[in-house]
Amino acid sequence: MSKEELKIGEISKPRFEYRTFGQNFDSAFMRMARLSVPVPEKVWERTSEEIYIVSRTNDINNTKIRDGKMDIKTFVQTVDGLEQWNPLMKGEFPISADVLKKEVFPAFQVKMDELKKDTYTYDEFMEIINNHPDLQAVRVYKQRFGYMVNNTICETGVVLINGAKLVTINSESTEVEDILKTVKDVGLEGVENINYLQAIKRVIGMINKPLANE
Repeated sequence: MSKEELKIGEISKPRFEYRTFGQNFDSAFMRMARLSVPVPEKVWERTSEEIYIVSRTNDINNTKIRDGKMDIKTFVQTVDGLEQWNPLMKGEFPISADVLKKEVFPAFQVKMDELKKDTYTYDEFMEIINNHPDLQAVRVYKQRFGYMVNNTICETGVVLINGAKLVTINSESTEVEDILKTVKDVGLEGVENINYLQAIKRVIGMINKPLANE
């Protein structure tokens, strides 16, 4: 079977991903930039402000809100240390109580208080989150720089998690072997694969583990 030709910014089959977070990956950043083929100008640099909703009782569903839209991805499997995630739901505000009951709060894996309205605005939803003992809304700012190495979609980035500054680097593809080669080529073999959900929980103290550091 021939490999899928990945294109940055376009939908493909569910991808596997390697990502890590720390304080300094300068050498890997430089190697990724040097090894990259030319990429579209639209992905040279991108910034975004997002809200992640993290739950003490859930590590398999990743929920974020950007530009008033909610996006939940669910963990599928790990192959050779690489994680695969699939879309679970997408929604916009105002959001119906039915969707909150049947899709959103089950993804958080927490009990939900009785909902007394048919629909909820963003502010009303965030009030529910902020009042829940097992949920926390976390502000995440991303400045990302796109590359492509070994036909894998890559990026380096600066991330602020509630103001705490980290750097991140990743490689993703439908082909596991291509990612593993990229990780080796940029000098990150043996560095822990840490997804956004794990990184955020470690920064805010919900998980008692350090991030990767060089």
